[in-house]
Amino acid sequence: MAQNKNDKRENILFIAWASSVIAMFGSLYFSEIRQYEPCLLCWYQRILMYPFVVILGIATVKKDFKIAFYTMILSIIGAGISLYHYSLQKLAFLADTAPACGRVPCTGQYINWLGFITIPFLALVAFIIIFVCSYMIWKKTKEETQ
Repeated sequence: MAQNKNDKRENILFIAWASSVIAMFGSLYFSEIRQYEPCLLCWYQRILMYPFVVILGIATVKKDFKIAFYTMILSIIGAGISLYHYSLQKLAFLADTAPACGRVPCTGQYINWLGFITIPFLALVAFIIIFVCSYMIWKKTKEETQ
């Protein structure tokens, strides 16, 4: 299989990696510089996001497009946690019955830009970007192998 010099998958993989880097540094900014203590659900999102920096970084350098299947799975799990967390913050009927999850409540909103952008929303966007990029790479790779 000849390697196309203008393989768009390389750019898409880089976008996925860049999204994970921005998400990681964003979360570190909020916790280490702004001193916002993460809640339990924030930690779960971090546990899923931070490995993407290494995994997608190595895949970008090695042009390993087969990683897309695995990053799709992990990003959909992360997006599910982020969506649940965001729902706890924004939907009153969930917020009222939300379980306490440590010292910091999961319903707390350190930021609320434009009335809807919170930290879990930012994580959700990053997970969605990674999923969409991974899906595009996976689909194109699958088409080439057939």
